[in-house]
Amino acid sequence: MTSIPISSQKVSLTDIVRRVEAGEDVVLTRGGRPVARIDAVVLGGLAERRGRAIEAAWSQDFLYDEDGLPA
Repeated sequence: MTSIPISSQKVSLTDIVRRVEAGEDVVLTRGGRPVARIDAVVLGGLAERRGRAIEAAWSQDFLYDEDGLPA
């Protein structure tokens, strides 16, 4: 995790976003105390990923009989 003082003139917002995109955890601090965390946006939330997994499982149903054995 990287802590960056809000008052820092050495780091731009662009630099912070690049770090977050690279997977780094960034916490902004004021007076040495954490005040904000910047997280990456994950496209395709959990519900969407679960939906795709269920669809993939159903698409293979024709390979098995009602007892779950290969058809």
